[in-house]
Amino acid sequence: MNYQTLFHFLIFSFIVSSVSLLPVMADYGGATSIAFATWLRSSYSFDIYSLPTSGPLSEVRLTDGVSVNLNGHFPSTSSVSMLPFLPNRSLPTTHLIYITERNGSSSVYLDEIHETPLLSSGSESIHRVNTESIRVGSRVATVSSRSQVLLVGDGQSNDRVSMKDRPSLVGENLIYVSTHEDPGKPRESWTAIYSTHLANGTTRRLTPKGVADYSPAESPSGVWTAVASYGEKGWQGDIEELGTDIYVFSTRDGSNRVKVVKHGGWPSWADDSTLYFHRRGENRWWSVYRASFNIRDGEIDVNSVVTERVTPPGLHAFTPAASVANKRFIAVATRRPGSPYRHVELYDVVSNKFTISTRSATPNAHHYNPFLSPDSTRVGYHKCRGTTNDAKGNDLILETIRSPIPTMSLFRVDGSFPSYSPDGSRIAYVKLPTEPMAYVDSPGLYVMNSDGSGVRTILSRITFGTAWDWKRKGVVYASVGPIFAGESSHVDIISIDVDNVNASYKTLTHGGGNNAFPSPSPDGKWVVFRSGRSGYKNLYIMDALNGERGGLRRLTEGPWTDTMCNWSPDGEWIAFSSDRENPGSDSYALFKIHPNGTGLQKVMESGSGGRINHPWFSPDGKYIVFVSDYAGVSAEPVSNPFHYQPYGDVFVIRANGSGIRRLTHNSYEDGTPAWSPKYARPTSAEWPNNGLRCSFVDCRWLN
Repeated sequence: MNYQTLFHFLIFSFIVSSVSLLPVMADYGGATSIAFATWLRSSYSFDIYSLPTSGPLSEVRLTDGVSVNLNGHFPSTSSVSMLPFLPNRSLPTTHLIYITERNGSSSVYLDEIHETPLLSSGSESIHRVNTESIRVGSRVATVSSRSQVLLVGDGQSNDRVSMKDRPSLVGENLIYVSTHEDPGKPRESWTAIYSTHLANGTTRRLTPKGVADYSPAESPSGVWTAVASYGEKGWQGDIEELGTDIYVFSTRDGSNRVKVVKHGGWPSWADDSTLYFHRRGENRWWSVYRASFNIRDGEIDVNSVVTERVTPPGLHAFTPAASVANKRFIAVATRRPGSPYRHVELYDVVSNKFTISTRSATPNAHHYNPFLSPDSTRVGYHKCRGTTNDAKGNDLILETIRSPIPTMSLFRVDGSFPSYSPDGSRIAYVKLPTEPMAYVDSPGLYVMNSDGSGVRTILSRITFGTAWDWKRKGVVYASVGPIFAGESSHVDIISIDVDNVNASYKTLTHGGGNNAFPSPSPDGKWVVFRSGRSGYKNLYIMDALNGERGGLRRLTEGPWTDTMCNWSPDGEWIAFSSDRENPGSDSYALFKIHPNGTGLQKVMESGSGGRINHPWFSPDGKYIVFVSDYAGVSAEPVSNPFHYQPYGDVFVIRANGSGIRRLTHNSYEDGTPAWSPKYARPTSAEWPNNGLRCSFVDCRWLN
């Protein structure tokens, strides 16, 4: 079977019919568009690099500098030799399997990197890459060529696949994480382990139904898979360290599943009876531990498990990678006191000393999720590539995201709180003080065309919660003041004509308190907003032209928080997020109410303790888009950079509370979605003059 035939076979054979298609696409109001923000994501330009584990430290970039490449794996020579679609080569070659996020979706790629120009393969699915430079430190070390093979993803399984975790190859089987199957319960993770046979496309789910598994690792023999898992207890709402245990099961079919370690994550095998893993202790230090056990009659003896701490306190050590060929050392990511960066280091488990560190190669960069070559001579990891002449940027002001709905285009905006003008031609958005300042040099309010062109600074003040007036062309409402602030904080709502060269604005609220999240009525007469003037954050409606001095009335009242309101296009409803069923719990559900204060309805909740935020009506008013932790988390948070809410994804639901559908599959924080009144053609746009890449921080709980 040639690879082109295999590729088409995979597309059809991999489809898992666990999520109904739900509404007919026309039910979404025809062709539409949604823009949303992803916290700091546009600053990521990850590539995979490696260092030798001994000798001079020469850092080599292994991936091609396109988009975001992360979570690598060096497959064994025996596994690669079994793949039918790779050219047979006797030349020195590096094989690398990794996650890539190019083309608006996650895929698993296999790169074959070698030192002679690649001859034509005769297959459309093996991509020839022209001779290129592989960068070693600050110099070009060797000239290589590359072939890239798509293993899984990029439109397969009805566009419902998201891979953010570690892929690996066992024989002809790719073991990976996907989030395409809905477990059918609110606030349950969709993350499960799958195995796809790359020769015939057969796919098997290895994770039991109703269970979430993370961070799969294959034993040296390939017989066993270890995972971090909740088991059947489910996600407990953790956003720093997940409360997972280590389970082991048969790689062949998921059978013989047993729990070998209570409290642990990110397993890695040294041999078939020895695992390394990480956990955060009671003293708050992350450390690496080792678990050893016996295997009797082909089964793991759980009563024989012995666990011991390996790395010392006084620094964070996590995401371990064990060496099969050299059991003397492991690779770990560390955060040392006084350093703002995470680095990859080798730790000698015999002498209990750290040796090689990426600080010697690139001291001022974060390094993530190490992995070791089968012969233990190289350690790989991913980091932000920064600015290089031989790599394409990922500094996109507007990025097309693969949509599961053919008639809907999805866009990631490099900013927060995007909103479309009534004619759909422009987008207003904000930059917050904690976000990278990319092309702009200050926080504030900005406007661009819906294709990402024509960026203009409108207001250089801390701003959030934008919305356009339906009737007065060019008028945008926004909140000015600190975000995530208390009821008495000084936040006001303004209106500003973005077409006025003077960019003067009118302050509409004067009653004190935290006034935010304005949304105008379709007739242009009123604005609904949230205010903390009573001591609680409730909803109010004021005159759109003259603010509260032109007319003000209270819409909701109670000792809870009603916030993030949005007026429906037909004027009949106002959607909002509220913790009114459990005030102060930080648990928010989706409600709607008539503008006259009648007809309060709960549209949806994300399970006990869950969150639904930032609702926005569709142009026909029949649907609501929002962000929620409804699908739990998609990866161990410590394996990612910092995200305020690492559990947020974008969903749509009918305004009556039925037919929920997931739009994004992310291990980042998606947020603040807005629905365009018109369809925008899928397009991506780079920042003018290039952006400042790599402007993000590590997990703040590691400080």
